[in-house]
Amino acid sequence: MARTLPAAGRCTCCPPLDTGTGIVLAQAIVDAKSNEIPAFTPLLDAVETTLGSLDGVLFIADALHTQTGHAEEVTRRGAHLMVQVKANQPTLFQQLKRLPWAQVPAGDRTRDRGHGRRETRTVKALTVATPGGIAFPHAQQAVRITRTRVVAGKTSRETAYLTVSLPAAEALPRELQTWIRRHWHIENMIHNVRDVTFREDHHQARTGTGPAVIATPRNTAIGYHRTTGATNIARATRQANRRSHDLITNVTSGYPTMQ
Repeated sequence: MARTLPAAGRCTCCPPLDTGTGIVLAQAIVDAKSNEIPAFTPLLDAVETTLGSLDGVLFIADALHTQTGHAEEVTRRGAHLMVQVKANQPTLFQQLKRLPWAQVPAGDRTRDRGHGRRETRTVKALTVATPGGIAFPHAQQAVRITRTRVVAGKTSRETAYLTVSLPAAEALPRELQTWIRRHWHIENMIHNVRDVTFREDHHQARTGTGPAVIATPRNTAIGYHRTTGATNIARATRQANRRSHDLITNVTSGYPTMQ
């Protein structure tokens, strides 16, 4: 089971998303003068309350959350953490970059075509759970993913490094590829929908608890449409507006009938 804790960017609320269902599990207010790091543990508390337990849950987070404290807190609760490593952690980044990747065979490779481009994603994984392996607590594997794009005959290549606290037997390269791609889709699954479909950036509620209050029905609506199989939230929202009685029936049909 994978749970994704994405960065919220300019959003005031930082939502952990169940990448399997597209449902936001919790949200927290991030102070305008701070960042999402202090919100990490409160969100873990909220998700743990929602799920009942974090045992075996995998959290996938961006480079901002490549924090030793986060890794320790997630492990303490019986969960696992996958994080991307960038230059904000220079020692760890250089350790990952210097690993003998040329000697590691490709574990998984996918190819896609669309929108005038061809993209190949190659994943390599290397076990590092040895004394002095890398400078990040509980890391079991180092991961390198290389994305090669060909657009209009021009080739570009991007390399990303990650660590994951799951051992190789529980996180094969094919699974790592799937989890990483789901995390990259967070922007389209939540933030783009809230910004474009619900025009969140144009809303005037920007102080106090206003942003959190407004974000709650938006997240709820997105989660509802995802669970009913909608792939286009804008279309699903228009249909719900036209057929509100169907929406009410679906939401209330699980309640017991009062005599």
